[in-house]
Amino acid sequence: MGAGVIKKKGSGGRGRKRSRVQPMSEINVTPFVDVMLVLLIIFMVAAPLLTVGVPVELPKSAAGALPTEQEEPLTITVTASGDVQIQTTPVDRTQLVTRLRAIAAERASDRVFLRADGAVPYASVMEVMGALNAGGFSDIGLVTDIGGPALDGSASSGN
Repeated sequence: MGAGVIKKKGSGGRGRKRSRVQPMSEINVTPFVDVMLVLLIIFMVAAPLLTVGVPVELPKSAAGALPTEQEEPLTITVTASGDVQIQTTPVDRTQLVTRLRAIAAERASDRVFLRADGAVPYASVMEVMGALNAGGFSDIGLVTDIGGPALDGSASSGN
């Protein structure tokens, strides 16, 4: 697959001389490039599927996006029915602080993203934020959709 052999012809003339076999010093990189392109396509298709898949109707805001970080972000979701989920796992509200403390002990970052449906009462969102703080997460980012009112008289720039 990679290297081959080149046979060297003996000089014609007196007697028989043995031909020497030399290894070919060139490597065929075409199979390597083919495999890399296939892997690239697989990752391009699979990357959008790796987002947190809990459907909520996020409120719109004129705020910009938060910078990304090295560690996978922890996402807490409050659904329209008031259920709480850590990533995609449903959690009872009475066990939320205990679960958050266990997660905080294993993580290097205390950043957490809170996603709440727009129909959830403000008091319910504040209860979850209090639980996040009690669980050891002080850097809480509220997730919204872009394109909400700017409240400064300017038109919104998004959808």
